[in-house]
Amino acid sequence: MRSAICLLLSALLLLGLPLAGAEDLGAPDYVLEGFDGENTSHDWETNLFFRRMQEDTGIRFEYRQVNSAGAWAERKQEILRGENLPDVLFKAALTDGETMEMAEQGILLDLTPYLAEYAPDLTALLDSYPEWREAITLPDGTIRALPAINELPSNNLMWINQTWLDNLRLETPSTAEELTEVLRAFRDGDPNRNGRKDEIPLSVLGMWDLRFLGHAFGITDNDYYLSLKNGRITSALTGAENRAFLTWLKALWDENLLSHQAFSTADPLRQITDKSAAIPYGVFLSASPLNVVPAEALDQYTVLSPLTYDGKQVYRRLLGDVTRGTFALTRTCGNPERMVAWVNRLYTEAGSILIQAGREGEEYMWNENGSWEWIDDLETVASQVLPTATLAEGTEAPGITTEAFQSLYMDSRTGTLIEGMKRVREYSLLPVPQRMLKREDAEAIAKVQANLAPWAETAMARFITGDVPLDDEHWNQFAAEAEERGLPELIGLWQKQFQ
Repeated sequence: MRSAICLLLSALLLLGLPLAGAEDLGAPDYVLEGFDGENTSHDWETNLFFRRMQEDTGIRFEYRQVNSAGAWAERKQEILRGENLPDVLFKAALTDGETMEMAEQGILLDLTPYLAEYAPDLTALLDSYPEWREAITLPDGTIRALPAINELPSNNLMWINQTWLDNLRLETPSTAEELTEVLRAFRDGDPNRNGRKDEIPLSVLGMWDLRFLGHAFGITDNDYYLSLKNGRITSALTGAENRAFLTWLKALWDENLLSHQAFSTADPLRQITDKSAAIPYGVFLSASPLNVVPAEALDQYTVLSPLTYDGKQVYRRLLGDVTRGTFALTRTCGNPERMVAWVNRLYTEAGSILIQAGREGEEYMWNENGSWEWIDDLETVASQVLPTATLAEGTEAPGITTEAFQSLYMDSRTGTLIEGMKRVREYSLLPVPQRMLKREDAEAIAKVQANLAPWAETAMARFITGDVPLDDEHWNQFAAEAEERGLPELIGLWQKQFQ
């Protein structure tokens, strides 16, 4: 998941100017291959990040850069078969299943023996955060691929129109009941001051968004409808709290407080691109307001802190800090110690900044107040600096993105996003810790989830819209079908991981 800074720049500006010409870097020491994403303008042959790393380490690469998702999927299958192996997989986008299968076939080296001596900075991080080590360790105890670590990963946040609150002299809501009253005021009080009743109090994208509102009833289950509590895997899907939550959403629907396009829209359809248009949204859920409103409207919105339930504030974290499968070495890699030491630099502050922002004094600068900013204007940064001097965009690269560096960026719009993310993170928890599952368990979980998830999403939506009555009879039928579709089996499969 990209940093908040890159999310903002990507949403504001388009990429795409030509890159500088290549120069001869000499005979390669290693063949480095990976997938940089389909919407980036990086050229690894000329990118300043790789040139600067060569200056620091003396290591030269032969680059095999793939920019097509389909081509990379096919290439990974060839690698699995041992065909034309590179030495290094970088920005590798390996799935858990691919990592395990390549390990089983002897394609990927076990990096564990090298980490303490040759990657001391990464080792210190894994020692400080054992959950990060657990997240990248295979069931056999080996580590075959290294992660991208983001101390402030994106989340699906609640954005509320502070301008509307101010116009109507309303306090920020802190409970589901208070939010309901605010939504009613948004519906009836003409808060956008255009004389028309065109306000949409609450806008969401289907049940996936709505489930993040479940925290108002104590629900923080993940996409599998599961949470780990006191060492036990639980599910709120068929519990009383979920029924109460759906009952509340049904009331919002009936009062036209919840958009009736909630189950038939997408971000491109609800996005306001006309900067002069009246803003219609009171509350919406999104990783960034720029997904929904123009940059000119950013100042209207602030992150709504988690609502209180039973005297507590809690919120679901969408992502863990770790993205797995970003870097690996194959069996053809000679002197793997050198490459482990090379990648270790990206888990240091200096290396992290180098790959994300370039070099101080050339791409960015520090201010006297401790903040940093780009030397060039944002348009130049987006069109030239990010593609030519960094690898911040595209597929996740190995390394760490620190909260401190993101927080010190001198831009009010980015600051709004980051401060909101930090505030919500204080109350957030990852429902189930990240784990590398055995292939047979992962396959069994995927099978149950494919049978359970689409049905559950549709069934809950039908309760909300009133297509199915939310009475005892139909609720009991819902609970029974969830059991038939494998909810107990899903709980059991995940419980195995925490025995």
